[in-house]
Amino acid sequence: MIEKRTIKELIARVGRGKVFADREYLLAYSYDATGLEFLPDAVVFAEREEDVAAVIAVCRRHGVPLVPRGAGVGYSGGALAVNGGIVLVFTRMNRILRLERENLLAVVEPGVITSDLQEAAAKAGLFYPPDPASLKTSTIGGNLAENAGGPRCLKYGVTGNYVLALEAFLMSGEKVRFGSETIKNVAGYDLRSLLVGSEGTLAVITRATLRLLPLPPRRRLFRVDFATLEAGARFVQRVIQGNVQPSVLEFMDRSSLQAVCDYQGRTLDPRLGAAVLVEIDGGAAEVAERETRLEEEVAAARPLGRERAETPAEQEELWEVRRAVSPAIARLKPKKINEDIVVPCGRIPEMVGFIESLAREFSLCIVLFGHFGDGNIHTNLMVDPNDAGEMKRAEIVLDRIFRRVIEIGGTLSGEHGIGLSKRPFMGYQFSPAELELFRRLKKVFDPDNLLNPGKIF
Repeated sequence: MIEKRTIKELIARVGRGKVFADREYLLAYSYDATGLEFLPDAVVFAEREEDVAAVIAVCRRHGVPLVPRGAGVGYSGGALAVNGGIVLVFTRMNRILRLERENLLAVVEPGVITSDLQEAAAKAGLFYPPDPASLKTSTIGGNLAENAGGPRCLKYGVTGNYVLALEAFLMSGEKVRFGSETIKNVAGYDLRSLLVGSEGTLAVITRATLRLLPLPPRRRLFRVDFATLEAGARFVQRVIQGNVQPSVLEFMDRSSLQAVCDYQGRTLDPRLGAAVLVEIDGGAAEVAERETRLEEEVAAARPLGRERAETPAEQEELWEVRRAVSPAIARLKPKKINEDIVVPCGRIPEMVGFIESLAREFSLCIVLFGHFGDGNIHTNLMVDPNDAGEMKRAEIVLDRIFRRVIEIGGTLSGEHGIGLSKRPFMGYQFSPAELELFRRLKKVFDPDNLLNPGKIF
């Protein structure tokens, strides 16, 4: 527990309207999308860099853990105060400080909502590609902490691919800047990339310089339906190998489609086993050429049906089904265990088949959807936490899934990070020597283990 004098010191340093130790505030910032809960001792809302520096100084002086937090919509428990301490919330540091057409960049504070940056960039004829499913609520700081991805990763890459420079505070109190405002920068160690995806365990990011692209003038979206998920997976491979070069290749299995239909009050075609969303963007001639290639692959795949969306309204209608998956499947069971495994694209049918066989063997409801184009399979185990037997079966299945992922050359996480939820499985992907190196790096940045302790390792 933090002593009352520490709370008073925080108030004196950053202001009464930014520091809260009332139980309702502690409860509001005790959980995230994992459903896990850990009560902090205090919540501080940073409004400027000086607030961050002041909170770090107080934490160092009194040995208090510090947990940076954005919108709290993460699926790995990365923003939870597992050891108590102070949760430092960045939602008030939400300014877009610069947006430059001539240099194709934006300078933002960590509390900027992802979709707000995308909309501001689009008004200037620019494009910020990273698009996590939570883009309307998640913050840039949270995206940086987890190196967030999204449907467009297939063509455009993850958040880290758009980070030019970061400003941050170390737990020593020193302010550092890693990177520059140039695309090319190979001077010194790439500490900028080390911070991205470090889940708030190495430094507290207070400003980011992000790379922007020219806004693609044309965009087409297609939905292609199949009788089985395996047929959809084979189609995805054909699209990739056929040089269609889509920006998005999303998939939904039958259970997710059924959940959405129930959620929206519609009837699902009994023949339907999977749906694939394909988006193409670029210049007019480029889009036309790629659409022709796509149509050839669609014809060869012999799907149950297809839809083509050209206008923004038509595209939004197709995307509405995909975006409704998460709230829809939440009605299936009280708890959703949401994993974001990644496997080599050629092994997707094998991995999907393996997961489906586990679901049958252990009598579990497992819903699959995600980014087939980059091998990112969102694996959702729908369970009842009050059913001890079901929870035990889910535990066994998760272990088997992670072991198979690593066996076939995959990774534990493509978007959500490790945090708490995947911490027990790190030894499957990394050797003891590699994990020890991670711990040494952590100690260099945070020798007293005060910054977001208990995560990753």
